[in-house]
Amino acid sequence: MTTILDILEKGAQFLNSKGIEDARLNMELLVAHELDCRRMDLYLRFDQPVPEEKLPALREHLKKRSQRIPLQHLTNVVHFYSHDFISDHRALIPRPESEELVSLVLKETFPKPARILDLGCGSGVLGLSLAKALGTDCEQLVLADLSTEALSLAKENAEALQVPAEIVQSNLFLGLEGHFDLIIANLPYIGESEREDLSKEVRHDPEIALFSGSDGLDLLRLFASQCSPFLNSGGLIALEVGHSQGETVCDLLRGGGMTEISLRSDLNDIPRFPLARMG
Repeated sequence: MTTILDILEKGAQFLNSKGIEDARLNMELLVAHELDCRRMDLYLRFDQPVPEEKLPALREHLKKRSQRIPLQHLTNVVHFYSHDFISDHRALIPRPESEELVSLVLKETFPKPARILDLGCGSGVLGLSLAKALGTDCEQLVLADLSTEALSLAKENAEALQVPAEIVQSNLFLGLEGHFDLIIANLPYIGESEREDLSKEVRHDPEIALFSGSDGLDLLRLFASQCSPFLNSGGLIALEVGHSQGETVCDLLRGGGMTEISLRSDLNDIPRFPLARMG
């Protein structure tokens, strides 16, 4: 008989031997997913046997995780800003820093009820999290991306969270109409020169969601030059950028016509979030 505690300890030891960070946490999440329970419920069930029919799938997931397949691609779930989102190969796995951007934006003033654009939306976590938090203060949410695969995932997440959203394929602003009170974006910002430095897990994200020219700024340059005609008076632009790109992106926004610009840091004191308005 294999108990939950047995499989947690043996699985964590195996993942640790393969160099997987937070091996025990990874194993707990894999087991909780397979047993369809909350991770914390496992602590009350340590002595319970794992059903035999669950073991083959657990072993297969354990093998794939040891090969650096992202945990979120195995469970197909990512927890982001108090909600569970579908996560798979179709879009970037959202990072904790992006949750900080959502919290930051919710403390800012912008016209409400707001027309919100999540540009380069990927799985839609930024826009959908904001829409859920704002409730009736969100008049309309537009989720836009170049990738049709990402848009299909964003649509699934919008439906799962019961958030009305307009799904639009666009190349940055090309394909979009109207004006917005909030434009939020986590655009690709990794330079080609950094490709070999990425973890094996990150390399499972779509390349279109990661890379943006030699210095990582190609799309951000275009964004800064195109954004102002789409922003309502009093509206807010909120971006997430690379750890050394904040000041440069602020300069790009300034060159694009923005006048009220600030650069906010994440919890690690990295200046990662340019904010901008029209003066």
